[in-house]
Amino acid sequence: MQVNMKYAHIEQERRYLVLENGSYPDPIRQLSIRDLYFTGTNLRLRRVDEVGNPTVFKFGQKIRVGNDFKFQIAHTTMYISSDEFELLASLPAKTLEKKRSIFPLEDLQFALDEFEGALAGLSLIEVDLGRRDVTHAPLPIDGLIEVTSDERFTGGELVKMNHENLSALLLEYGAK
Repeated sequence: MQVNMKYAHIEQERRYLVLENGSYPDPIRQLSIRDLYFTGTNLRLRRVDEVGNPTVFKFGQKIRVGNDFKFQIAHTTMYISSDEFELLASLPAKTLEKKRSIFPLEDLQFALDEFEGALAGLSLIEVDLGRRDVTHAPLPIDGLIEVTSDERFTGGELVKMNHENLSALLLEYGAK
């Protein structure tokens, strides 16, 4: 897909499957996220709740760019009102819910996503490298497997999975 970058910005991220609970520093933020992925599109509607802050509503799209460079994502986001969220939420979509904890990591941050519903038990760590080089020191956490290049671990693909599909995917990586 040809991506017009007029309104998108490039993100560089790495994603890791958590095979065992590790030791984490204290989170600097904790969020509840509800994503709606619209059927037949790559569009996402997001609601973010954080204690002590107003709810944030976003309408966006993430598209991988480049053939061999799996870390780059063209990301477009619009912040919308709760009324706009409710209107868009009435369209056919699949829902993905997760708890996100954000932790400091040297001059970066990483997010631990713990999924709910059909994906309960799945935990992923995402490191947003911003506009930096895609190399970074290994995370100081045991029990991680990098899954950045596996599209099945993107929200748009995870939302399509049921518990059985997820179990089969995790077995491929040695998880139960």
